Amino acid sequence: MKWKALFIGLLVTVSFSCKKEKVTEKEVKKEAVVQENKTTVKSYSYNELKPLLEKNDDKIYVINFWATWCGPCVKELPSFEKLGKEYANKNVEVILVSLDFPKQVDKKLIPFIQKKNLQSEVILLDDINEDVWIKAIDKNWSGAIPATLIYNKNKRMFYEQSFEYDTLEKEVQTFLNP
Repeated sequence: MKWKALFIGLLVTVSFSCKKEKVTEKEVKKEAVVQENKTTVKSYSYNELKPLLEKNDDKIYVINFWATWCGPCVKELPSFEKLGKEYANKNVEVILVSLDFPKQVDKKLIPFIQKKNLQSEVILLDDINEDVWIKAIDKNWSGAIPATLIYNKNKRMFYEQSFEYDTLEKEVQTFLNP
């Protein structure tokens, strides 16, 4: 009985003697930055993606279809990132459409985006009707990746191939200087 009373007394003493650590303003700001920089990926069905593939404004859109599990896709990503950075002031927008598995977004896709520090917009195409959307994007597309759609209001080209930066830049130039 004495042990029980001693244990309860000790527990009460420890509970009240433990002071809460004060969270500093600096720590609060750091936590806010971590939350602010949290990477998110929007998931689109084909019907939701379709408007991004048919804009009729003054921009040139470079839409790359890729996946983290596709070696050639991963190899060409720096070319798209460089293009997006170097041509941003020329009204060129790069959108990376991931065909990764929806269940692996948190475990594979987001860590990949963070590790590679991708700056282009990354979206996930989550639509099981690939027989429909593959042909809708381009009637000659076999469904193989990497694949890229480059378009503006006057011209549309689809490429079922990998790109090196120079080749990609050359294709975009044909949209800038027709």
